Amino acid sequence: MTEQKLDVETLDLSAELEFAIKTAREAATIVNTFYVGSSEVRYKSENEPVTEADRSANQHILARIEAHFPNDGVLSEESKDDFLRLQKDRVWIVDPLDGTKEFIARNGEFSIMIGLAIHGKAVMGVVMQPDPGLIYAGAINQPAYLLEAGERIELHVSDTDQPSKMVLVTSRSHRPQIVDKMCKTLRVSRERISGSVGLKVGIIARNLADFYVHPSPGCKEWDLCAPAALIEAAGGVITDCWGQPLRFNQRDVRAHNGLIASNGQAHAEIVEAVARICEESGYNQDDGFW
Repeated sequence: MTEQKLDVETLDLSAELEFAIKTAREAATIVNTFYVGSSEVRYKSENEPVTEADRSANQHILARIEAHFPNDGVLSEESKDDFLRLQKDRVWIVDPLDGTKEFIARNGEFSIMIGLAIHGKAVMGVVMQPDPGLIYAGAINQPAYLLEAGERIELHVSDTDQPSKMVLVTSRSHRPQIVDKMCKTLRVSRERISGSVGLKVGIIARNLADFYVHPSPGCKEWDLCAPAALIEAAGGVITDCWGQPLRFNQRDVRAHNGLIASNGQAHAEIVEAVARICEESGYNQDDGFW
């Protein structure tokens, strides 16, 4: 990847955002055919299911990107990484079905995520929830918005500035014990549960929750690129658990130091508490895992 500074002020990604929204809608149509019918489930590993819906949506999204942006790189969860993307300044980062377990459970809490990173920064993101058909969209130099039932609703994070008054959005399928320690330290008493990283961040962008913490190295770049661009467009902040910015189009796509997404109002305080608890729990920041 060429080492250049991203010219933020002049960047116009209107065409890319429109393309991503249209492509996500098309992929949602594909996913929904399996959602209302049946979809074969296989396992990439013991705890990583993949379905026909994942594969079919992935094939469509990547074909559309190749047709419209042939000079850009691509990183997708469901495609083998050939590392050619590392030579590209612009890289599309795709999760064709985030929340496969929720898809299998038929609870609606899964999403299609299409993000774009330029010079390692997430600059555009679309998160679509096929059931019930919500689209979260955001890009640098543009306000974030929600498309719902034909309406376009501008999004902005909350202005709640005390962690004890904030609503934490947590995972439905997994909850590390460290999150309970964090809630006790920050005196957080209200939570909202959701599947999919993208949907959790969308909930924050909609001012229905205030922050999300994932204090483990389980996320990959495809889990984070679109949500990162979305929350920043909505006025929020996303970092790792030590407050460092997330970088994309890296050789190692794993987010070793977890993530914190918030409305930005008390981000430093949340980071301080989470980092301390991680270290007390035996987390080695240099190694990036317990």
